[in-house]
Amino acid sequence: MTAQPIEAASGARSHLLRIRGLRYHLWTWGSPERPLLVCCHGWLDTGGSWQFVARELAHRFHVVAPDWRGFGYSQWEGDHYWFPDYVADLDALVEAINPQGPVRLVGHSMGGQASSLFAGVRPDRVSRLALLDSLLLPDMAPELAPKRLGGWLDALRDPPAQRSYDSFEVLAERIARRNSRLTPARALAIAKVWGQRRPDGRIELLADPRHRMRNPILYRAAESYAVWQQVTAPTLFLDASDSPLMAAAGDEEMQRRRGCFRDHRRQVVPESGHMLHHDQPQAVAEALQAFFAD
Repeated sequence: MTAQPIEAASGARSHLLRIRGLRYHLWTWGSPERPLLVCCHGWLDTGGSWQFVARELAHRFHVVAPDWRGFGYSQWEGDHYWFPDYVADLDALVEAINPQGPVRLVGHSMGGQASSLFAGVRPDRVSRLALLDSLLLPDMAPELAPKRLGGWLDALRDPPAQRSYDSFEVLAERIARRNSRLTPARALAIAKVWGQRRPDGRIELLADPRHRMRNPILYRAAESYAVWQQVTAPTLFLDASDSPLMAAAGDEEMQRRRGCFRDHRRQVVPESGHMLHHDQPQAVAEALQAFFAD
């Protein structure tokens, strides 16, 4: 089903699907007759943010980028978001749009974490996997549990408020301040897929503010290791040259995580930060095209 036109500079088509009882929104580029490529965005991002990379790839692939639940134009869930639901949503989405055979799968940051787990539990459904500046969640000690659980209970009583801005241009200026590599035009294009105009004229972010609540369930890296060891798809780790998250994770830990993948390679995108698909979309697209065409 086609959605209503979206105020965005993405050049994408807009579609709606019912996924696990929720209204899911998809951005698509390229002809449906071309090989399918599914791109999964990160935390507080949207599928429309892939636009700069997708336009480079659309002449070779049918690019499909969902908005995760609670992000973009997909339905908000309620008062909480559990990470396994993203994996389950991806499982249902792949079954809906490509019921026969495996898919090429790309994930950035949080989207890469979900994609990597899906590739481990459904290895026959992923032919190739590309992870952009991902698998960076820190392992969490059990001693953190009381504080995390208590903080979550407090946030349920007083949840974060929705953020809004005077205009798309104001939101674009804020985005550009956080990423000096963006041109004004690219920052404005991102603003138009990160926000929507309210009836009062203000621009509100297309993200449920409850995503900013700290999850009470601790991340245990060893559980991910066990899943990653089941991934059979050739995997590309596409890293940003100047990622603060990658630097914080440390080389030793990243080697341990990547060593779980049977067939993997690494490529660094120069002059890029964590949002490398915003910073260097042509370089990212070229790397993905070469990897998926190999």
